[in-house]
Amino acid sequence: MTSNTDEALGYEQARDELIEVVRRLEAGGTTLEESLALWERGEELAKVCRRWLEGARARLDAALAEEGEGPEGGE
Repeated sequence: MTSNTDEALGYEQARDELIEVVRRLEAGGTTLEESLALWERGEELAKVCRRWLEGARARLDAALAEEGEGPEGGE
């Protein structure tokens, strides 16, 4: 489940934390329990990033659709 703190994270913050989680997992040296906790955190951060990107895509699609509905023939 995503916490309220995760929902307040900006895309760049979530991405940077996700990069750190991946780095720690790849480095190894953690216990199984720690690795599972890192993996779960990474999954949540990936969801935050995905929501931001989906929102950005929706805004871009809406802006492009609005632009396409403008007066024909230009200015």
